[in-house]
Amino acid sequence: MYKTGVANLPLHSGKAPQWLFKRMIALSRAIMELMVIELGKEEVLRRLSDPFWFQAFGCILGFDWHSSGVTTTVTGAIKEGLRGIEHELGLFVAGGKAKRALNTPHEIMQYAEKIGFNPDSFIYASRLSAKVDNVAVQDGFNLYHHTIIFTQEGHWCVIQQGMNENLSTARRYHWLSFSLRSFVEEPHEAVCCDIKTKTLNFTAKEASELRKTSVMVSQENPEKIIREIKKFRELKLPRRHSIIINDVNPENFYKIFLRTYEKQPANFEELLEIKGLGAKALRAIALTSELIYGTPITFKDPARYSFAHGGKDKIPYPVNRKLYDKTIDVMKKAIEDAKIGRIEKLSALRRISKITPFHS
Repeated sequence: MYKTGVANLPLHSGKAPQWLFKRMIALSRAIMELMVIELGKEEVLRRLSDPFWFQAFGCILGFDWHSSGVTTTVTGAIKEGLRGIEHELGLFVAGGKAKRALNTPHEIMQYAEKIGFNPDSFIYASRLSAKVDNVAVQDGFNLYHHTIIFTQEGHWCVIQQGMNENLSTARRYHWLSFSLRSFVEEPHEAVCCDIKTKTLNFTAKEASELRKTSVMVSQENPEKIIREIKKFRELKLPRRHSIIINDVNPENFYKIFLRTYEKQPANFEELLEIKGLGAKALRAIALTSELIYGTPITFKDPARYSFAHGGKDKIPYPVNRKLYDKTIDVMKKAIEDAKIGRIEKLSALRRISKITPFHS
């Protein structure tokens, strides 16, 4: 599987005003519908999984060009925009911010019951992609938003975002199901950014031995693991481990180690799947693995960011409501023409680029 990119955005307060969000819903619905007609559902997923395209899409919808809120607001607009036409388009959206993210599996099952497909693969992809970015890639960003967009044919993309309050920065992660490779080894296609953090990265290619030995440790009797961790804490350690070691309290991990011992995971992916296995427990396993087997811990930071109608905060200019509404009308007309078989009328969409923004 591809993680197509990572975007780093400054944390901004506030939200889109109601008059703007209503327009964002209408325009995102029109754009999604037209893209499905002209380009196909798979291409929609590809573009949403591209952090550059997603950022540009947020600009088209009139949101802040670099705000952390673009993630939650744009995915929310898409979800509301597709509400009621998901079956017609064959494109489904589940998840969202905070509690809505936790409700993702239930939403997927609701779609499955209504439409008639097996939800298991989508629930698995949703759960494991979140576990990787929150637990297997420990970069200091805690997830608070998760959205999966998928088709009945089995394709999907995931857009999720974490927050680092110390850096006043949010980090957005994009996933795509095409060209499936691995959830746990170099799942990203391209990663680069200006902000780098000290990251414990279990998904790096160099961490293959660490993943392997971590699985071996998880299969050990928990009493033995606790003994080894206690030994480890007594050693004089390199500075790069100090923060991690201070987080480790062996007595707190007995239950999770007992759980991994009972489950006997066959590989690192199955280890990540164990309920209750969090970042600290995985670090403890990694440290014990390093002590017992000498496998190095990888601190390779994966992270990409960059990016019509104006912006919510008047950058580069205030949202032009008249132009915005005109764009929505043009899009709707193009969709109507396409639906009755007059595909050549899609040139209306291309004429949008010739509309000159009114700045005053």
